[in-house]
Amino acid sequence: MTTPSHLHTTRAFYDAIAVDYAERYKTVLADTPLDRAMLAAFAERARDRAAGPVADLGCGPGRVTAHLHALGLDVFGVDLSPAMVALARREHPGLRFDEGSMTALELADGALGGIVAWYSLIHTPQEQLPAVFAEFHRLLAPGGHLLVAFQVGDEPLHIAEPFGHAVSLDFNRLSPDRITGLLREAGFALRATTVREPEEGERVRQAYLMACKSESA
Repeated sequence: MTTPSHLHTTRAFYDAIAVDYAERYKTVLADTPLDRAMLAAFAERARDRAAGPVADLGCGPGRVTAHLHALGLDVFGVDLSPAMVALARREHPGLRFDEGSMTALELADGALGGIVAWYSLIHTPQEQLPAVFAEFHRLLAPGGHLLVAFQVGDEPLHIAEPFGHAVSLDFNRLSPDRITGLLREAGFALRATTVREPEEGERVRQAYLMACKSESA
């Protein structure tokens, strides 16, 4: 089967920058207390449900996966980039990390108790987001929780030659109102919408949406 072009481009980009990216952002959670607060709130809800493991989709070098594990979750990471998965496995040898796409996990309906998409929707073409959220809804057990994070805005950010590597990629900034609407259309109930102002080094506001699948779904 032919790999969609955006997946090929995204994989090549992160394979090229994996080591530099992991080093540059290794302390990002320590530096952003509101990020930790959102992850803690998600972890508490997911622990209460205990409806299955949590998938950290687009896990990169595994820092969020490891943080959620430290918060008591049964969690595993998935990333499109083999180089990122190799780094995550090396840095967190006790945790599970799989190579794959968030829309092709080959898991049974209701297999997951929670899903985290932490800045990992930003490379998906926006017209494909309804299908992504429908797949998340399928994968979650009734009562399962979803947490997504993204940069807020209308215009994409184009990054070329990061860390001196000859690659480039577009990063989609998203509208909280639009993502909220798409989640509801996919069958989710919204539990929290939080938008924070930029921290040092950030250019735009950051959004976090927490939603859940109905107990009766």
